[in-house]
Amino acid sequence: MQAAEFAATLAGAQYPFRLTPEQAVTAKAHGLVVVYGASDDLIEFEGAIYDEQGAYNGTVALVDAKGLLPAREQIEDDDELRDYFARQPGAASIEALWDSEGYSWTYRTTIPHATFEVMEGDEPYCRGIVFALADAKQGPSA
Repeated sequence: MQAAEFAATLAGAQYPFRLTPEQAVTAKAHGLVVVYGASDDLIEFEGAIYDEQGAYNGTVALVDAKGLLPAREQIEDDDELRDYFARQPGAASIEALWDSEGYSWTYRTTIPHATFEVMEGDEPYCRGIVFALADAKQGPSA
């Protein structure tokens, strides 16, 4: 399954949004990552990555083919720090934008992706993205 096909199955979902267990298994089996916002302070990753990162007022998350890199300011262990600096040059960025384009959350990235809309009642809440984890590598600036 490709990112666009999977994103189409998510279109129009209601907030608060989570993948169903079946959707999570399907995304993971196809190496797909679903990115969306939760509340006013989180960027969520589900599927081939299952993680979250603080994003109050927006943030930039780094992703490579191994998954989500931890937020730099939260790394305390020397081994984790060495791993971060080894992975960071090849990681692609996903910029989480708060209150943008009529949504609470939108995302900007150079990773090839498809989008889907999460609604809060009749109002747009989030324009999430779906991408193949294998495509998460550094490219031109986001």
